[in-house]
Amino acid sequence: MTDVRAIPNMRDVIMAAIIDLARKHPDVVMLDADLASCLNSSSFGKEFSTRFFNCGIAEANMVGVAAGLASTGLVPFAHTFGCFASRRAYDQWFLSVGYARQTVHLIGTDPGITAQLNGGTHMPFEDIALMRQVPGISVIEPADAFSGYALTLKAYESGRSSYTRIRRKGVIHIYDENTKFELGKAIELKDGKDVAIIATGDIMVPGALEAAKILSSKGIKATVVDLHTVKPLDTILIEKVASRTGKVLVCENGRYAGGVGEAVAAHLARTVPVKMDFLNVGERYGEVGKLDYLAETFGFTPARIAELAEKLAKA
Repeated sequence: MTDVRAIPNMRDVIMAAIIDLARKHPDVVMLDADLASCLNSSSFGKEFSTRFFNCGIAEANMVGVAAGLASTGLVPFAHTFGCFASRRAYDQWFLSVGYARQTVHLIGTDPGITAQLNGGTHMPFEDIALMRQVPGISVIEPADAFSGYALTLKAYESGRSSYTRIRRKGVIHIYDENTKFELGKAIELKDGKDVAIIATGDIMVPGALEAAKILSSKGIKATVVDLHTVKPLDTILIEKVASRTGKVLVCENGRYAGGVGEAVAAHLARTVPVKMDFLNVGERYGEVGKLDYLAETFGFTPARIAELAEKLAKA
């Protein structure tokens, strides 16, 4: 197992996990869509030259090739930017992988505002909504290095296809090497009685933890949940924190329609109806900017999370 504490970028964390899997499992192969330097998937090719395939700027074809390799008993990991992994290659993902019941692990990088200077055209807020529609796959959004590494291993072990959305550059540290991760099992990071904040990914989970500190200074005790697996949804923990607090705020670096908030709301409407609010991009498109600017522009900040949670707690 690679020690991820000193790895500076999330892309390198994910590649460390894939390479560790390949060293142990000869069925693991890697595909990229001419973005080997962006994910550092070239590091896989250097070690396993006959198991690495650069498919060029042809993302849909790459997914089709991955499905074909899977049909021979191999286990492909494939990478491209999240906008291409979801929107451009969707038909191949749905039919050649999903419908054909092949096992492929797709990595979509720079989701939502983490696309930064690549701008609105490369800023997928809708990838979760699209991927949730494919039966039988896991949808994963790790919040930090340890969860990113561990959940990549768990995706392989699950034997089912997965879509993982991660930023490329920079990395967050929340957990340590002793934390146990399971697909479909969210993690309760803080226990509070006044409001529950359910968050996904390395923008919203750290923001929710900081927001909880702001709320605590005002006498409001917040529960914080890292929903690292969007599908399958951890309905047990969601019901538990909803029952405890009666107030749930869902925060995601994506769209409400078809996204995490809608998934949580749909489940709670049937099981534990509570007062809810949502922080997401709404009906807006992305734009060019650095991460701090985009977080302020879209309200993806600890201060905004705390503001919404406080209002909900007092409702």
